[in-house]
Amino acid sequence: MSDSVTYAVAEGIATITLNRPDAMNALDTPTKVLLRDTVQAAADDPAVRVVVLTGTGRAFCVGQDLKEHIGLLQANDQAALWSTVPDHYAPIALALAEMPKPVIAAVNGVAAGAGASMAFACDFRVVADTAGFNLAFTGIALSCDTGISWTLPRLIGHAKALELLYFPRTIPAPEALDLGLVTTVVPAADLELTVAELATKLAAGPTVAYGAVRRSLSYSAAHPLAEALAFEATQMQLTGGTEDHQNAVASFVAKQKPTFTGR
Repeated sequence: MSDSVTYAVAEGIATITLNRPDAMNALDTPTKVLLRDTVQAAADDPAVRVVVLTGTGRAFCVGQDLKEHIGLLQANDQAALWSTVPDHYAPIALALAEMPKPVIAAVNGVAAGAGASMAFACDFRVVADTAGFNLAFTGIALSCDTGISWTLPRLIGHAKALELLYFPRTIPAPEALDLGLVTTVVPAADLELTVAELATKLAAGPTVAYGAVRRSLSYSAAHPLAEALAFEATQMQLTGGTEDHQNAVASFVAKQKPTFTGR
């Protein structure tokens, strides 16, 4: 079994690590399959209350493994070349963006192409000050994938998204913060601790409520106000029936700090 993606769960925190440092965590087919299956497993695991996605070595992820891609081009294997988008990239993006729990991208190095797309599908992007983003797709005369056409304009607006996709360049961490691409930038030496603190806080929170907020924001992005209001009502009813809500209200009345179990 490939070890190009590692998975560990501790105290409600699932850490998914891309582990091809010599290839800057480029995504060959075995890695894409394993990453897709791992992200989906984390999404479905009730013991997991927050997910952290990160990489090893100098890169977070540089996207598609171009060595493999060139081999498929030379072999004219059209099926393998383009089925990877619906079979791998799309399910990864969907699982990251829609799982009913928070997701943190711990961006330890450059995030390019699909690597940037995956980071943008997460709720939080905690970024080392030495890292950067490159929306590299048109640089190799391709369109964009892994959900970036949906996530990027929602982060920074349609016009800026077009500019960055039309003219790919490496966007350093401080500029990425100014643009609104990232949540926070920290010294590289502090990345692990900062992410651990955020993940611990989220893992101790009202998980069902977090998932409902994610769904509500996603729903409202594609529906008119009246429908968004109706959807909000369904999510309020859902969260209102949780143990966490009942306990939080009781704790408020007792002037105590609530303890959330994620149920």
